[in-house]
This record gives sequence, C-alpha cells and structure tokens, in this order.
Amino acid sequence: MDLRLTDEQVMVQKTIRKFVENELIPLENDVLRNEREGKPGISAEKMNELQLKAKKAGFWGINTPEEYGGADLGQMMLAIVMMEVSKTFVPFRFGGSADNILYYANKDQKEKYLLPTINGEKKSCFAMTEPGAGSDTRNIKMTAIRDGDEWVLNGEKTFITGGNEADFVMVIAITDKEKHAATGRDGVTCFIVDRDMGWKSEYIHTMGEWGPAGLVFDNVRVPHENILGEVNGGYNLGLEWIGFARWIVGATAVGAGERLLKMAIDYANERETFGKPIAERQAIQWQIADSAVEIEAAKWLVLNAAYTLDEGKDNRQLASMAKLYGSNMGNRVVDRVLQIHGGMGYTRELPIERWYREARLWRIYDGTDEIQRLIIARNLLKGHVKVGQYA
Repeated sequence: MDLRLTDEQVMVQKTIRKFVENELIPLENDVLRNEREGKPGISAEKMNELQLKAKKAGFWGINTPEEYGGADLGQMMLAIVMMEVSKTFVPFRFGGSADNILYYANKDQKEKYLLPTINGEKKSCFAMTEPGAGSDTRNIKMTAIRDGDEWVLNGEKTFITGGNEADFVMVIAITDKEKHAATGRDGVTCFIVDRDMGWKSEYIHTMGEWGPAGLVFDNVRVPHENILGEVNGGYNLGLEWIGFARWIVGATAVGAGERLLKMAIDYANERETFGKPIAERQAIQWQIADSAVEIEAAKWLVLNAAYTLDEGKDNRQLASMAKLYGSNMGNRVVDRVLQIHGGMGYTRELPIERWYREARLWRIYDGTDEIQRLIIARNLLKGHVKVGQYA
C-alpha cells in the first residue's frame, strides 16, 4: 500500500496550486466587496476568462470522459484538485464538465443537453429537495401525471444549487403514487425540463453567500422523451448524484482548512501579547496542533473515498465518513482560527468570517450530520460493513 501521491498527482497539485495563488487569491478582496454590495462574487465574463486560462493549462473537463473532450483524470485527481481550489473562497469552477447523472442520457438527450453543458453553452441543476422533504424522500410531493406523449409536473423544489442560473433542471417527481407510498423509494422519475417549458425560480437568501433557488412547477408540460433513464427509476439517479457530492464536501473542507490554518500560523507568529508572540502560548499551540491533526485525518478519509471509487468499488460508507468528519472538522478549524485572530477575525476586513458562514452549510447540504451518522451506523449494524474491514 502506497500512501503517497504519484509524481503525476504531485505535478497536477502544484500546477493547480500555482493557478489558485496567481489567478484566484488576488481576486479575494474584489469578491468580498462585490458580495457586500449584493453582487455576484465574480462576473460571468471573469469566470469565462478564468476558465479559458485553466483550459490552456490543461484543466478542462477534469473528470469528463475523453470521448467528450475531457481529461478524465479520475476521482483521486478530482479530490486533489478540489482541495487546492478550495483554498480560496473565490467562486471558481473548472469548465468542460456536467452532472454525473447526465451521462445516463440517451443519444438525442446527449446532443441536446449533455454536450452543450460540457461546452459551457448551457447550465444545469438537479432538484430533489422539497420544502417538506430533504433527506426523507418519502415526503416528496411533486407529481408528474402522464397526458398522452407528455407529463404534467406540479410541485415545488427548494435549496437548489444553480437553480437561478440554470437553463434546464433534472428534477425528481412521483410518477406512481402507490409504489412511492409503499417504499418511499420507488415510483419516482427524473425529468429533464427546460426553463422555457414553464418552471420558475426564486432566490433564497441565506446567512452565507450560497444563493440557492426555490423552483415552482405549475402544470409544466414535459415531453415523454425528456425522461432521464427509465420511468420510476429516478431514485437511484438521485442517490448517485447525492453520493458523488458527499465526499467532495469533505475535500472542500480540507482545502479551506489548510488555508485557514496557514493564516492562523502566520498571525500567531506576528501577533504579540505581553511581550511575546502568541505562537509561544500553549493555548494557541494546542489549537494549531489539533487543527493540523484533524485536517490530515479528513484528507485521508477523502482520498480513500476517491480511491475506492476509482477502483470501481462501493464507496458510500467511506463517502459518508468523509463528509461527516470533514464538514465538522472544517467548522472546528474555522472557529479556532477566528478565535486566534480575536476581534480582527470577526471583522469583514479578513475573509475568516466569510468562511465561518460558509462552513456551517457543509454540515447540512448533501446529507446532514444526522443522516450521515444514520447511514454509517446502519451499515455497521446490518453487517453491510464490518468493523476493521478495509474499503
């Protein structure tokens, strides 16, 4: 077992780190100012400019299959990239990619939705959560009733990432009420729905800079040909979309944690109290030590989850562990770093308070702490995973 990154992975890590340091971190003050004024952190034009620079550096469609023009670097590499990009809060994303479940599209759907999304011509979002149904999918109320060659969709979705900007949504709706009532899993279907088919979005204000959307479907008519996958097969697509996102949250927390810890170390060496740098105070040293240990632990949980997926094995238990531990680690680290900075950490002159607000979301979206603990415990208690068993 080799617990070190390969030469190729180290090279990619260094290249991405240089890109973040040279292109993204210098934008942080502008992003903070724009957000305070209620504007997007960076404009669409700036995003396109950054994506083109990344593309020239070889980072386009990091995990997109080569047949679609992507680099197809694998999940381990994606984890490494996410850790580096998350060392800044500048809302940058690499181009040339699409939601993992969109690859289940048929040939015509790929031409109409997948390829334009990869090429940056269209934006998508995924919608499963409802006002009364988050992790408990039994409470989904949105319905789709067939009418000839069309389906009529009615209901609401909430906290949808990218819902305000999306050109189309992949939305889960009940298509067989009896099956859904019996299991809470069956009887739901995933539909690809263009915005111009009639659904509407509204901005949801949050304590952080994440701007999710509420989506409203009022007798929205969708062609039968716009079903993604199979009728009544939407639940597994939803699980696959959510499961992929979970360990990515852990990777995000690791990257942010490393940047924040570096800020704490620098500040502790500079700030003096009673004639000595606070770095010499045991109370500060322990906070730094605890943060370093927890970041390292979270990092290997994330990399293990990614590696297992690259091996073609089931990583759901590991993904839940990486998400649960990583998101909580991130909250503890940012809290310590703010404490080390004292009053300055609480101001908007530094980005710590901004990360503090963002980090609180990590423990909620893509499956709350409670849901991750439920999954982990259930898998152990039912014998799906054995104590001491390697992935």
